[in-house]
Amino acid sequence: MSISLCIEILLCVLLVATLGFCLILERKLSAMRKGQDGLKALIAELNGAIGAAGTSMRLLKSAATGAVEELDQKVGAARAAIDELSVLTASGDRIAARIERSLEVQPRPQTSVLPAAADRLAGVRPRIVRPKMPLDQVMEGVR
Repeated sequence: MSISLCIEILLCVLLVATLGFCLILERKLSAMRKGQDGLKALIAELNGAIGAAGTSMRLLKSAATGAVEELDQKVGAARAAIDELSVLTASGDRIAARIERSLEVQPRPQTSVLPAAADRLAGVRPRIVRPKMPLDQVMEGVR
């Protein structure tokens, strides 16, 4: 056997090994390309979801802003009603106190009418029932 034949056999063996290595490398590269295509699809899907989430966040923010403005208006109206009711309640308390003082201070006038006419008027006139407790306590039940 000559040396050139041995070298050619060795080169053939090395070529077969290189061919096998190239086949393995080609399979791995094709698997990587398939994974890369799947990754591209996944990235595109995630990008769409992020866009939709951004739109939803903007809509939610505008809805929240509208709700805050409406709530501020209602709170302002409620505070105005509270102030008005406080003034009315204080006015009612002052009027009730004046009425109570006037009932306590003014004696009942004596009638100079004949006794028979006074009896008839007493039957017609409504009677004022005074509470046995102070007027403030009576008014608390009304509030």
